[in-house]
Amino acid sequence: MKQTRRVVRLMALLLAMALVAAACGDDDSGDTDTTATTAAATAEPFRVALVLPSTSGDFGISQGVVTGMERIQTERGGPASFEIASSENMFVVDDAAAAIRDFASRGFDVVIAASSAYGSSIEEIAPDFPDVSFVWGTNPETFGLPNVYAFSVRSAQGGYVGGVMAALLSDNIGFVGPIDVGSIAGSLDGFQAGAAASNPGATVLDNFTNSFSDAALAAEAARAMLTSNVEVLTSQTEMGTGVATVAEEEGVAFFGNDADFSPVAPTQTYASQVFLYEVAFRQIFDQVGQGTLGGEVIWLDFANDGIEIAFNDGYDLPADVKAAGEQAIADVTSGAVQVGG
Repeated sequence: MKQTRRVVRLMALLLAMALVAAACGDDDSGDTDTTATTAAATAEPFRVALVLPSTSGDFGISQGVVTGMERIQTERGGPASFEIASSENMFVVDDAAAAIRDFASRGFDVVIAASSAYGSSIEEIAPDFPDVSFVWGTNPETFGLPNVYAFSVRSAQGGYVGGVMAALLSDNIGFVGPIDVGSIAGSLDGFQAGAAASNPGATVLDNFTNSFSDAALAAEAARAMLTSNVEVLTSQTEMGTGVATVAEEEGVAFFGNDADFSPVAPTQTYASQVFLYEVAFRQIFDQVGQGTLGGEVIWLDFANDGIEIAFNDGYDLPADVKAAGEQAIADVTSGAVQVGG
């Protein structure tokens, strides 16, 4: 069984470490002891598969997951000991389900399905592969299955910080999103709460395009908001690149969510809420290695460093506005300000 193989790999790694230590303590004759090298080489890598809704450069969840996974791979010894495979552009749920099932059937230790749209697929497939750990997000639901982890983000926290600063920059603010659910709804709720806290006279308009991928449609929605005197824009997911591009072209301040959007709008992004998914994945991989394959929701927030605010030096953010943003981060992290998920 896979659990047995996982234990064998762990034992092999420990044996290799012990042999290396013993070799270091041997005589100084200069002879090379190849036993430790051979044992390490025969240990199977920990194998993780990624099913991604878009590409690894989308400024959305796919980019965040890949970036986090590459950091973990480096931390854990590189591809020889930590293998990553991926399928990108899985916007069609049926295609994603086929990829999830294929990776599970090929014996990957963990299959990560990085979209809120993949929940029903995980619920259906996971029981067929009880020795595989399935991870999905950003909805906090494990379906009561012992081999399913969920990861989610308390996006209202960073949204609150962005809103505090936005309302000090303008009374007229616009949010363009794909669908009003999950972390997207959380970002908007937090943004509205932050704006109201720093400037009760500010108005936050919102528009949902019903598309995660259509950046051109998002840009069109953003331009329509500018006719209502909107002077600060924000967005979320990969369609946000369209909104950020409009902000850059029209000289309108922009707050990013998911990733650092300053490469898209280098002079107009004042800050971004960045999700560091590796914080959740490190915990999950440790637990899988110990035999716990699922049954838990893991949240990212300011307190566990799963969310950070990336300020953009390319935007001339007034000192008092930045100070208000930094104070908002401190207040949310400490619990002095409570915002939702």
